[in-house]
Amino acid sequence: MFFNSIAFLLFLPITFSIYWFLLKRSLKAQNILLLLASYFFYGWWDYRFLILIALSTLIDYFIGLSLEKTQVKKRRKLLLSFSLVFNLGILGFFKYYNFFIESWLDAWAGIGVEMHASTLQIILPVGISFYTFQTLSYTIDVYRKKLNPTHNFINFSTFVAFFPQLVAGPIERATNLLPQFSIKRNFNIERATSGIHLIIWGLFKKIVIADSCATYVNTIFSNYETFNSLTLIIGAIYFAFQIYGDFSGYSDIAIGTARLFGFELKQNFNYPYFSRDVAEFWRRWHISLSTWFRDYLYIPLGGSRVNKSKQLRNVFIIFLVSGFWHGANWTFIIWGTLHAIFFIPLLLRKQNRKHIDQASENTVLPSFNELFKIFTTFILVTFAWIFFRADTVTIAINYLKRLALNQNFGIEYLNIERYSIEMFALISIFILLEWFHKHQEHPISGKQKWLKVIGIIIMILTVGVYSNHQEFIYFQF
Repeated sequence: MFFNSIAFLLFLPITFSIYWFLLKRSLKAQNILLLLASYFFYGWWDYRFLILIALSTLIDYFIGLSLEKTQVKKRRKLLLSFSLVFNLGILGFFKYYNFFIESWLDAWAGIGVEMHASTLQIILPVGISFYTFQTLSYTIDVYRKKLNPTHNFINFSTFVAFFPQLVAGPIERATNLLPQFSIKRNFNIERATSGIHLIIWGLFKKIVIADSCATYVNTIFSNYETFNSLTLIIGAIYFAFQIYGDFSGYSDIAIGTARLFGFELKQNFNYPYFSRDVAEFWRRWHISLSTWFRDYLYIPLGGSRVNKSKQLRNVFIIFLVSGFWHGANWTFIIWGTLHAIFFIPLLLRKQNRKHIDQASENTVLPSFNELFKIFTTFILVTFAWIFFRADTVTIAINYLKRLALNQNFGIEYLNIERYSIEMFALISIFILLEWFHKHQEHPISGKQKWLKVIGIIIMILTVGVYSNHQEFIYFQF
């Protein structure tokens, strides 16, 4: 079920009404409703894959209980290993099986040996990367004794399958979300209102910004051989805003929806395109994933406490794994490698934590130096996005060759539904909205009520005008 679908428009108020008006006196009944609603929400896409969520839930629930019962180090390691092997094995099979088979055949073909193998047409379950990492955070934290295992199976099952963030995050930690299912929740009009505002802002980013950009991006990347350098630059920039509006829009809707039911999810984006270097970008982009890798992979590898060579190794591992997490394609691996290359000079000069505050903290506009850093960082990130968006490495390289060698920067008319001037105006307004509200959760969270009302009305109207129900990009991951 998509957040931007008619089905969800019916599903959400019905679930909300039952939750608060019929079941408000019973915490257990509310949790059961959320569990059933979450399974219905996921099963709307394909009910057959509910078995995978159920299996992960059962195994990690009982592993958590088993970890509580034993203090024998070897047995505890064995239990954790079983959880890791099972969850990552399921993820690896569904997400990477065909990739490894095809790469194996290509490797042999490269030396002149033709091999044939039938690959299964495996459907990738929506959100499997997200809920797998979420349930793994539970077993790892229980193993580390940072979290006491829960004995309430309903609460744990709902934590794993919680529908607002089930299919595209944020990836929640058990230490943050799981305890919230055990606390009595009372309806709060201010919290619910802020949740609705976040949903509206998320839909605006997704439908008005991301989906409008997608119209251009799809045309340009599909026919890049016929366009000039300026159009290819525009295509890359529009994809940068498409994926940001799409993914951060989903996160906003998820956080806002959870807030309607009395839950607080972690922030997943913090105005990443105002970053002044790539290290800051990764502190602001997909925060739940980058912090997951930091806490469960980077730090266990030694983090920055080891010598320089091992620090470099750790950085490459993190970014390569991050790229591979996104999908079974060499384009994602190169995308991750590029970010590692961008990050390493900052690490070597010990400047990777130089920018930890907001740009232009005390001024309306950034200084020339800040603006230059923001612009440079955006160029690097957008360059890497070309590999992320391209279907193959060859297409990405040819796209860049065409961009560099064509040397024609004339304005081209694209025979698609939105005119370039309209799209340019939308992007400009969007940037200004975010810039002047970068110290707030989102642009319609200000205190001026009349401005807020006007902004909400405008956003609702534009969402209605632009709506075309395109699928969220991160559903494929």
